[in-house]
Order: sequence, then structure tokens, then C-alpha cells
Amino acid sequence: MAIDRRKLLAGLGGFMPATALAQNATMLPGAAFRFAFDGIEGGKLNLADHAGKVLLVVNTASSCGFTPQYADLQALHERFGSRGLVVIGIPSDDFAQERGSNKEIVEFCQGTFGVTFPLAAKQVVRGANAHPFYRWAASERPADIPTWNFHKFLIGRSGRIVGAFPARVRPTDTRIISLIEAQLSVS
Repeated sequence: MAIDRRKLLAGLGGFMPATALAQNATMLPGAAFRFAFDGIEGGKLNLADHAGKVLLVVNTASSCGFTPQYADLQALHERFGSRGLVVIGIPSDDFAQERGSNKEIVEFCQGTFGVTFPLAAKQVVRGANAHPFYRWAASERPADIPTWNFHKFLIGRSGRIVGAFPARVRPTDTRIISLIEAQLSVS
């Protein structure tokens, strides 16, 4: 008799340590919703709190040529948030353009761009030391790892990656808007 590993692991989800869940996340339904980030102002930013919604996860930086994309991300948050889109900013210094403290990042994002969408504490998004979400994303989409700040992963209601867009593609690009609208229409 064959054992369905996904069903077995999903059933054991409440009994497995978090590290084991993260290591096996690619085999579990709603994989992205298994991860959590430290919140930029403390506490946890649990993606499970947004299970069933559409997520746009973006690695950000305050001193980058693409930093004005914060305004576009805020516009998406305001336009689609009530319909089920959650924009999540992940500050990172992987490209040496996010040197500030978490407090300085929050002050900059809120003061300069009026950011109200969730922000994680500063994270590593590339390589062996990357946050588990980004290691999972790299295993799911190896050709779509962040190569610069403002790389965007769109996570569907299922918790799977449905799109990835590099920094040069603005959050308000029609390709992203169309994919967001398509994902929001999925029940």
C-alpha cells in the first residue's frame, strides 16, 4: 500500500517541529502559509494568519533606485486589500542598500511612502542563510530567486507561488495587476 507523503505530513503538522515543517513545506498544501517572519516592530508576522488570501511578498530596501516602488506597493494594498490581497515587505540588506535599523526602516517607509502594509524585520533573502520562506521559494522556482531588491513573489490562495517578477517590473505593471485580479477571483 502506497503512502501519500503529503497527507501524512499534513496530518502530522500539529506534531512536527517547526523546522521539520519548513523542510517539508514543498510537500504540504498551502506551503507558503507555513512560514513566519519576525515583525519589524516586534511579534511575529505569520503567513498562516493570511491563509486563503493572495500574498505579494517583496524584498525591499530603503536606498535603492527601485525604492519608489514602495508607493506602488502601498497603492496595491489600498486597491486590493479589501478583496483579499496582502502586500508584505521584507527589508533586506543582501544588496547593501538597507543599512538602517528596523526602527529607521519603519520611520522611512511610513514617513516617505505612507506604508501601512505589513513589514518584516530585516531578513536575508538569498543563499544558505536565507529566511526559510526564501529557501522554499528558491526550491520551488530556482530560476526566480531575487537578484536585486524589490523582487516580487505572488502567492495564490492555495499557498503556492503563481508568479515571480524581478525588480524592474513595477508592482503596478499590467502583468502583475492581471495576475492579482485572476488570483483574487479564485475561490
